[in-house]
Amino acid sequence: MSTVRSCRRALVALALLIALFSARPTLAEDPPNLVFLISDDHAWTDYGFQGHPRIETPHLDRLAARGALFSRGYVPTALCRPSLATLATGLYAHQHRITGNDPALPPARNTAAAELRERMIARFYEQPSLAPLLAEQGYLSFQSGKWWEGSYRRAGFTHGMTRGFPEPGGRHGDDGLAIGREGMEPVLRFLDHAVAERKPFFLWYAPLLPHTPHDPPERLFQKYKAKGIASDPVARYYAMVEWFDETCGQLLERLDALDLTKKTLVVYVGDNGWIQQENAAGYAPRSKQSPYEGGVRQPIVFSWPGVIRPGRRDEQLCSSVDIVPTVLAAAGVQAPANLPGYDLLPILKSGAPTPRKEVLGEGFAHDVVSVERPAETLLYRWVIDGRWKLLLTYDGEVGRHASSHPRTEKRPQLFDLLADPHEQRNLAAEHPELVARLAARLAAWWPVTSRQVLTEWTEAPGVWK
Repeated sequence: MSTVRSCRRALVALALLIALFSARPTLAEDPPNLVFLISDDHAWTDYGFQGHPRIETPHLDRLAARGALFSRGYVPTALCRPSLATLATGLYAHQHRITGNDPALPPARNTAAAELRERMIARFYEQPSLAPLLAEQGYLSFQSGKWWEGSYRRAGFTHGMTRGFPEPGGRHGDDGLAIGREGMEPVLRFLDHAVAERKPFFLWYAPLLPHTPHDPPERLFQKYKAKGIASDPVARYYAMVEWFDETCGQLLERLDALDLTKKTLVVYVGDNGWIQQENAAGYAPRSKQSPYEGGVRQPIVFSWPGVIRPGRRDEQLCSSVDIVPTVLAAAGVQAPANLPGYDLLPILKSGAPTPRKEVLGEGFAHDVVSVERPAETLLYRWVIDGRWKLLLTYDGEVGRHASSHPRTEKRPQLFDLLADPHEQRNLAAEHPELVARLAARLAAWWPVTSRQVLTEWTEAPGVWK
């Protein structure tokens, strides 16, 4: 009898053990490597996989072909520092409080500017971010390229390049800005090191490409001139885009050589948009810093061969706030409870439609007036619901970059993005009930009482206060 009981106990224990191990997520047992490829000042149209007739991006084209491509991807804020902070935390700018690039004070002449910059960085680190969260799971991590929030060590990266504020030149990347432009050796060495250590890794590759200065290799500049590009500024920008693609190719080829491609989740996104002026080095209106598609629309790619089902998802929406919860789920890391984005991993694996039905975004002045009161520099809020986009303009302080924010159209702006992807026709006066519904959605998302919409509407069609 005792033998029977012993056998029963052993069977029960075995069943419990099997159930326990069956319940454990397999991804946590063998977590993937994570690679972020982040371009800088790059238009959503300017890729081979987006059908651009002149620009060549063969490496990113292959990545998009083997991954899930959201051509209707978005970043919530069309400025690099807030956008990068969202990619690190999964939070909107009004949550992580990095709403602009710099303090609204002369940094070289006023100690208050340094104090405000430090408050911005300190406030950022009150939120959980990717590198330290992944370190708890045993990940090595490497920072390269743009990083505004102090040194890579302060950010929780185990390895990196940026010394960061308050070090000399530590505004937005210092030594890290050499990556890509001066070769890929630091990144490639890190990949070799992670393999030797037999540890999963997280790689942040955010080079100053195709960002100005537009000084591509002469061979690429001449290539685009030979294609008949009459404007030198445009040819140089196109060449910068291909130069960025070449550096991504070097990184992806090293993953292949190390037999890591099938063990690595690669995410591609740009930090914000850019429309190159025809006859000058700068950006055209309604691109960088703006809430229009030229500023905030960015294709997003998730690639993990054998796990993520490849394919274009041209009708589905995606936001960069979805990236952090998705990669944390892949790594088997519990995501912070306050993340507003979706874990897309189940639908990326199955091919099912995304749960995201709307995208929300906000635009602030380039310079930060108050870390504690982000609405002080609120200029725009926008929501995309299916084919419709509503843009509201606010009376926040604009500061020294007023030329990027003329705010000449003070009325609500409503666009049918499927029929009018470049937002040429404001349909708000024709659909006041839709304007009211979408505006209510913005008010529910982030109630703002300290700033006002520049021009409000009445219930009567076409009548504005």
